[in-house]
Amino acid sequence: MASFRLLPRALSDSTFLRVYVLLALALVMSFALALLAITVVDKVRRQHYQEQLAEAPMTLFSARLEALPAERRDAWLREQSARLGIRLSLHEMTDYPLGYFERARLEGGQTLVRQTETMGWLLHRRLDDEPRLLRLELASLGEHQLVGLARQLGQWLVEVPPERRAARLDRLRSGVIQLSLTDTPPEGLDPTRLASLSDAEVVVRLLPQRWAMSLYLQLPVASGGTQWVEVGPLNAFEPLPASLLLLLLLMLLGMLAVIIYLIVRGVEARMARLELAATRIAAGRLDTRVKVEGNDFLSRLGMALNGMATQVQSLLRGQQDMIRAVSHELRTPVARIRFAVQMVEDMTDEPGVRRHLQGIDADITELDDLVDEILTYARLGSETANGVPMETSLVECRAMAERVIEALHPLHAQLSLNLVPGEEVEAAAESRYLQRALQNLVANACRHARARVLIRIHGEPRLVRIDIEDDGPGVPVAKRSEIFKPFARLDDSRARNSGGYGLGLSIVQKVMAWHGGSVMVDASPSLGGARFTLLLPQRAAGHDA
Repeated sequence: MASFRLLPRALSDSTFLRVYVLLALALVMSFALALLAITVVDKVRRQHYQEQLAEAPMTLFSARLEALPAERRDAWLREQSARLGIRLSLHEMTDYPLGYFERARLEGGQTLVRQTETMGWLLHRRLDDEPRLLRLELASLGEHQLVGLARQLGQWLVEVPPERRAARLDRLRSGVIQLSLTDTPPEGLDPTRLASLSDAEVVVRLLPQRWAMSLYLQLPVASGGTQWVEVGPLNAFEPLPASLLLLLLLMLLGMLAVIIYLIVRGVEARMARLELAATRIAAGRLDTRVKVEGNDFLSRLGMALNGMATQVQSLLRGQQDMIRAVSHELRTPVARIRFAVQMVEDMTDEPGVRRHLQGIDADITELDDLVDEILTYARLGSETANGVPMETSLVECRAMAERVIEALHPLHAQLSLNLVPGEEVEAAAESRYLQRALQNLVANACRHARARVLIRIHGEPRLVRIDIEDDGPGVPVAKRSEIFKPFARLDDSRARNSGGYGLGLSIVQKVMAWHGGSVMVDASPSLGGARFTLLLPQRAAGHDA
């Protein structure tokens, strides 16, 4: 039973250790997953930015190419490639290596952006008038390419009347590139740059404070007026700030910590209930059952614990029923033997025969006492295992001790049996069983004492302590955990002068377990022999489970 009592704590500690290790690994993995998620999000943002940036020039090239006759398209592509420092080419979509999703995006009118091994760019767009693919290969994007694209825009807009230019610009607008057409000169440009615009030049304006740039060009109007086109500002790609990344990580880890805490709190509460139930079962409260919720591993553990308690309770009940039955059956032949002995004793006056008959009568009395001890032990075991409610009342402990001394002192007149003076102490207990436990300990002390037995009673706020000390040989340390087992004795003698049946201390332990208390033994600091201690928790009088 002692090893079983240690099992719940060991099980709980090892289980919680594994849970904490798993939680630490979960936090590390969550942190790694958070970093990966942020990296993926940043990559997706960058991809989206690149596609929006490429949308306007690819739309412009496609529109200009679609306006040309088929026989002039290749020459125009070569001309623009040489002028802009890029490579423009047409391909059949059926022959070009594309994945399913890439082909679907192209057929949906979107621009596809790929990065080459040399950190260049490949832009693809499907022509609207035919299933062919326009491909633009760009090693890098510099001022020369930007100015060239702006000039292509100007040429494309000049091809239509002024009232249709705004509609063409609307085709090129995207989330990254902003286009505006006005009849007034752009603000913020010095006169020198405005003069450059009048010479049909493209002016590039840097905006360092915004990490952006704008391009301006001037368009003629047939009526003699002028229109100005502003491309931009073109903002550079801005990755997520480090402070924002750190804040997102902290928020994510905080949410994960709260979620994990709530999960662990629930698991810990259920584990605590399992531990409490296992502890109560180990203490002999075999009527304890665990409430099973769900079908997870803790529920299965609870079901196994309930099954174990039911099986043990059934085995103990069968054992106790057998002990009671055997004990009761012994009383009948013992009574017949006693009656026969008395009849023989009445029929003879021979001293030798009567002396032997008196010995037989003493043996019968001892057998009767043993049967009574066995029945008491079985009854206590049954009440403890089945959770029978205990009817308690306020017991005056000093008065109870005096009654025990009054009953035992005539049997041990050679001993000094005393109660140490002190204040009156009351305890809520079952008076008959508590007195039986105290009487068993005092009788045990009297059997082993040389000259003195002392009883000390201490009242504390939460418990009552009763010490029984003697000046006998004491109990060896190695035997202190064994003497409370049924029929355990420190010697092998069964003679009358040693007394006892090996059940007295077991009954004491059962009584204290029923009361929710305990009994222990150590060395007496004042007399040098053994000291047995009863620890009884203070409770309100009435029905206790």
